Amino acid sequence: MKALKLAAAGTALFISSWTAHAGATFDAVKSKGFVHCGVSTGVAGFSVNDSKGGWIGLDVDLCRALAIALFGDASKAKIQAISAVQRFTALQSGEVDVLTRNTTLTLTRDTTLGLIGVGVNYYDSQGIMVNKSLGVKSAKELEGATVCVQPGTTTELNLADWFRSQNVNFKPVVVERLDEIIRAFAVGRCDAFTGDKSQLAAARSNLENPEKYDILPENFSKEPLGPMVRQGDEQWFNLVRWTMNAMLEAEEYGVTSKNVDEMLKSTNPNIQRLLGVTPGMGKNLGVDDKWAYNIIKNVGNYGESFEKNLGPNSPLKLERGLNASYRNGGLMYGWPVR
Repeated sequence: MKALKLAAAGTALFISSWTAHAGATFDAVKSKGFVHCGVSTGVAGFSVNDSKGGWIGLDVDLCRALAIALFGDASKAKIQAISAVQRFTALQSGEVDVLTRNTTLTLTRDTTLGLIGVGVNYYDSQGIMVNKSLGVKSAKELEGATVCVQPGTTTELNLADWFRSQNVNFKPVVVERLDEIIRAFAVGRCDAFTGDKSQLAAARSNLENPEKYDILPENFSKEPLGPMVRQGDEQWFNLVRWTMNAMLEAEEYGVTSKNVDEMLKSTNPNIQRLLGVTPGMGKNLGVDDKWAYNIIKNVGNYGESFEKNLGPNSPLKLERGLNASYRNGGLMYGWPVR
């Protein structure tokens, strides 16, 4: 009996301790009235300024979806550009609430920074881009080449690892800001430019005469990109995670920004839960039951966001590839909202 009482006391202490720390970021975001997202300093398709000075991109859509889930209002998303070097410090210090920028999720980042990856919103790989005038068809032919790379990234480490493994010598040209790297590459300060292949495609689309540049076939790494939050607030972590999953689930069930109102009449229990027709899912997250409906209505499902920002009809003209729904041979798989 004594052991049972001690166990019960220990359980109560654990629950009390967890409750004391749960919701700190969630409550702070609600209190200030907006979601503060850190995004990249300008990667077409992910986060970039439009002609009116606003922000557009896949990662920007995710930030707005979070604001809609919590406040029902996309304008409650505050977007801040943060360099690769400063991104983790900005999140650790509380300067931003979440990184919705192209950040590779790794074991070290999950276990040494006090941060944690929420999930993958874009599967990528690192590659290298060259001017066709260089006359190379493979990265193995880049002996002695100068390569522009951002510091403080897995990109810098992967580059060195890959060239070392191939016994190819190269000279890194380290430049902090992406826009400065692109300018350096364009004027010939470096022979090649390395980054995630989506990033390279984005950069190429903004160069004069994009057809003059080749993205070489080698994949230097796996790059699962996704948002990160601070450890210790499962409530905030869950909201970010399930905002992503709601957009994926909506695509899987054919719920779009255009038909979402009609879908309220669906008899599919999965759609009913997703759209709040069956109550309870919002309450579990600490938001309105219409949270996912509002996201889909105002931002769209994952497929809509991809097509608008990255797809064949966008300036990047990227195919879905690994980022297609699992039903179409990709890796995108929404977890059940139930």
